Amino acid sequence: MKLAMIYSFLKQDLAAIEQAVNETIQSDNPVLREASSQLLNAGGKRIRPVFVLLAGKFGDYQLDQMKAVAVSLELIHTASLVHDDVIDEAEMRRGEPTIKSKWDNRIAMYTGDYIFARSLENLTTINNPRAHQVLAETMVELCLGEIEQIKDKYNLEQNVRRYLRRIKRKTAILIAASCRMGAIAANVSEVEEKALQRYGYYVGMSYQIIDDILDFTASEKELGKPSGSDLIQGNITLPVLYSLEDPELKSDLMSVFLREDKTPDDFEKVITKIKTNGSIERSFELSDRYLKKAYEALSQLPQNRAKQTLKGIAKYIGKRRA
Repeated sequence: MKLAMIYSFLKQDLAAIEQAVNETIQSDNPVLREASSQLLNAGGKRIRPVFVLLAGKFGDYQLDQMKAVAVSLELIHTASLVHDDVIDEAEMRRGEPTIKSKWDNRIAMYTGDYIFARSLENLTTINNPRAHQVLAETMVELCLGEIEQIKDKYNLEQNVRRYLRRIKRKTAILIAASCRMGAIAANVSEVEEKALQRYGYYVGMSYQIIDDILDFTASEKELGKPSGSDLIQGNITLPVLYSLEDPELKSDLMSVFLREDKTPDDFEKVITKIKTNGSIERSFELSDRYLKKAYEALSQLPQNRAKQTLKGIAKYIGKRRA
């Protein structure tokens, strides 16, 4: 089953959000307009808006309120990807040229800033200080996560705890915020709001771990970028950290990192070892532990269609292989 089938009953509301996202990033400046549309037009799962809508189903669900929150969070996610591609010097995203490769780094950075600004402007329609506070805190954590990722590039001496803190800030916190802000916009009870936030955090952690696994196991066609791209760019993910327990592999990887003229082909031997030394299986096990906690968080919520859908999404994430 495709992910979109799990929440197909939200199709009409998601279409309204998609339209609002595209309208929000429009600009009189032709370069900003085209660059801002570049990544959005390449597609994406729009999973953050889905979490906003599902959280809202536990309270007073009003589409205008849900839409404002969902659009802002999707734009923050999009802006962070634009900046990510500059930092990672990425040429492709979702199978399409990145903004930085089609234009340049300066255009990409200003486009990301513009999308961030549009996100904040859009949320001004929500008259709830807590929603704005959560968004601000989330953006601070996102920035800290990006800084940590830059600092940890090519660093083979980091540990799993540091990695988990990094992906919390990079991915999980925005999914948790999507659940929480959807709940806030719908005036969900505090107990249920916290349960939804925990669910979003645990699902987000699992989601990023599996993303990091798929960077090694999925095909270039499925990824929209070459296999092992994260490692080639110096990003040390969970399968790599587990693999570094092997002194020989650690030495091999260090040798590759130290080469000034290294190419993707130089990583082939290390990537093959990572795929076959049990690190992938161990990473899936940790992902499953986070999913178990996500299910436990859901147990505190009343039974409705949204709860069953959240369970279905968690199950899908756990089985995701592409």
